[in-house]
This record gives sequence, C-alpha cells and structure tokens, in this order.
Amino acid sequence: MDGWNITDSASGIPAPSGTAVGCVLKTKYPEKIVIPVCILHYKSAVEAGALALAASAVGLDGLIVDGPMFKFKPYSERLEQLWGDKPAYGDAVAQFKSPEEGRDFLKETLKLNIKIGGLVTARRPVEDCIEKAKDRWDFIFFMRLEEATLSKLEEVAKVCRELEKPIYTYFLIETEKNREILRKIGWSATTTMNKVEEFAEKLEGIVDGIIATCAGDSKGDMELLKRLQPFRS
Repeated sequence: MDGWNITDSASGIPAPSGTAVGCVLKTKYPEKIVIPVCILHYKSAVEAGALALAASAVGLDGLIVDGPMFKFKPYSERLEQLWGDKPAYGDAVAQFKSPEEGRDFLKETLKLNIKIGGLVTARRPVEDCIEKAKDRWDFIFFMRLEEATLSKLEEVAKVCRELEKPIYTYFLIETEKNREILRKIGWSATTTMNKVEEFAEKLEGIVDGIIATCAGDSKGDMELLKRLQPFRS
C-alpha cells in the first residue's frame, strides 16, 4: 500500500487523535503517504491549531479538515449542529461554524504550510459537491461511493481535473465479518470482495487514488490489498 488515511474519533467516540497517529506513522515510515482526518467540532481552535502545527512540522502529506455546519436555532442564541456525528460525551464545540472556516483559520491565521483537503459526500446533491470541489481546498476526498453514486463521482472528478486538484475516493468493501458493523454505522459498501477488481477498473483515469478498507475486518484488508495490486501506478 502507498499510505494511510486515519480517522478521528469516529462516531464521536474517544480514540487516539488521527493527527497524532499520523505523525507517529510518518516518523516511522517517511516514504509513505499519511493524510489524517481532523474533525473540528470535537476540538477548540487552539487544539485544532496545535494538531495542524504538529502535522506540518512532521511533514504529513495533507490534512482532511471536516465538521458540520452550525446555525442558530430560531428564537435562540444556541447553535444547532446540522449534520455529522455528535460527540458520544459532552457537547459539540462550535468554534468553527463550517469546515471552510476551520480551513481558513489554519491557512490564514496560523499561516500553515500544509495541504488541507475537504470531504464531499454522495449524500449531498452533485451541485453542492462541485461547489465544494471548486472552493479553496488543496485536494478532495469523496465519501459513500457505490454503483449508484459512481456518476456523481465522475462529475466531481471532472471538475477536479480541470482545476488540477487531486481527488481520492473511499473504497469500502463489505465482507461477512464487517456486514454488521456497516449496518450499525449506516454506511453502504462500495462493493463486495468478489467484485473489487471489476469496480476498481471503473475508477482508472477518474481518481488519483483510493482509500481502500474493509472497516473492521483486518484479514479482509489483506485480501483487498492483494486484489488491488494490479491497479497501482
């Protein structure tokens, strides 16, 4: 494999910081690509900035910055989280009202010299995905790829190519072992193990890379990597 994308307290459950784990991996395996996720609404501005500074100092290849948008509830001064996983403990931190606000803080206020990527999801209309891809992100990660959303990925990828902006897609494989996990987290698989090669072939020339995972099935991950070797450039 070429590297890792590290999640950040998935489903709002406390876990080792994706950025901290990414820094350890990059230090140990400097030749690998390491791009962790930094979820803003679990952190204060100081904490998000500190993690991003560490990522930049270690030389991570990029940082995915994401989080929900917030808006004020009607007739209230309380902010409402519009989407995204809520923290399993405590309340969301709304210091950044959107991922774009967090990105601009890191780039403009802290003057960080690190590539910052944005997440787009197939759950949103393609127009929203394209609008985000055109924004000031250095690269794009595409979520929730499956047969029904492949055309949406193709449209977003076309825009990214015109902008000379890298785009990567998550490639989530369903196995017997992780089927229940996927059901619990509400994610649809990209495809099944016996169709990996068939689906991967469709992505050639569309994306710059894939984030391949069997989500909780480590043996499945090893088989998946073997199946994908012929597609590596």
